Amino acid sequence: MARDRRPSLVRRVILRDRGTDVEGPRIGEAVAHLRQRGKLTLHDRLHRLKMAMGLAVQAGLAAGLAWLAAHELLGNPQPVFAPISAVGTLAASVGQRFRRTVELIAGVGIGVAVGDFLIYLLGTGPWQLGLVVTLAILLTIFAGASVAIVIQAAATAVLIVTLSPSTENLEIPRFIDAFVGGGIALLVTAVLLPLNPLRVINRAARPALDLLAAQLDNTADALRERDRDKAQLALDRLRDNQEELAAFTEAIEGAKETAILSPARWHRRDELTHYAEAAEPIDRAMRNAGTLTRRAVTLIEDGEPIPETMPDAVAHLAESVRLLKHEFAVAEEPEKARERALRAVGEAGRAYAEGVGFSGSVVIAQVRTTASDLMVASGISQEEANRGVRQSFGDQDRAHDHGPPKPPTAPPLG
Repeated sequence: MARDRRPSLVRRVILRDRGTDVEGPRIGEAVAHLRQRGKLTLHDRLHRLKMAMGLAVQAGLAAGLAWLAAHELLGNPQPVFAPISAVGTLAASVGQRFRRTVELIAGVGIGVAVGDFLIYLLGTGPWQLGLVVTLAILLTIFAGASVAIVIQAAATAVLIVTLSPSTENLEIPRFIDAFVGGGIALLVTAVLLPLNPLRVINRAARPALDLLAAQLDNTADALRERDRDKAQLALDRLRDNQEELAAFTEAIEGAKETAILSPARWHRRDELTHYAEAAEPIDRAMRNAGTLTRRAVTLIEDGEPIPETMPDAVAHLAESVRLLKHEFAVAEEPEKARERALRAVGEAGRAYAEGVGFSGSVVIAQVRTTASDLMVASGISQEEANRGVRQSFGDQDRAHDHGPPKPPTAPPLG
């Protein structure tokens, strides 16, 4: 009888608790969040794969050609270091490959010189190996070499000491292999398989600009709904932007290097200059948008007034970012992005005229500053951008003032 009653008792407890389950919605929300993060992670991974595809093909081609050149043309029976040098050059930060090749060859030269000299004087063995590595590192550091040269010199010295007993004349093939591998890598990058620099930059800029636009939209929604948590989430995401900005900056440096080294890309130099000048103001726009969102959180917490045009101003900033991304991608003059940035300033002027609190005035100021950054990123001077911001802020206020023309005192900047 006890066994027969247990299932029914369990079912009754479950049915009774189901009506007062407070954890169910929370668990459901957590599961939905995990699913969304999984989708975003997959999207990010596919984007990274697309970004790395060109580099992977370049590295494979450079490794094969380096081995072929060292083996067939130079007669090296085991040209291990040539493909390693080629891949090492291409694996360097994009935009630093020519410098990395020079560092690679310099490090090999120092390692060969130190290793060969000490082997001649002291022979080979564990303590000789330790001494060779120590002296190679100290010598390169004393000469003011970079970390890459120090590492390469030490690694080369290790190879010279450990392989010299079994391999004759290792130092000369090692040095030549490094030279051939680095040269082949630059040849592939500049002549045989040069990437389209504008396409590389567009792909790299997209995550940074998408992040900025999306979080400005979320901040605008949070202001409309007075949703403090939504504003905080937007702030947290904006703060975590180093990866996107680093990818954008690295892509610009790589594109500039390609335009210098590759004759096929020389005609892209003017467009690349425009992109390079946009990187810094976009970085500033990110930081100023973060200040804007942080003050939006405080504004909602303190219950300050939120005029209807304030979230509209933030939403116009988001649209300006999207227009800037599109007009960059299709190589158009970003006039629509500038117009939308000035519209954001105009809406901010109307909100300020209606009356805001302290945090609200900072939000308005950051709308102005971020709009100015976006206009500079679009290719106009800082002075011209500031002039346009002042005119749009004041003109909008005068258009909605029924009394004598008297623009509001400008809110604090920063």
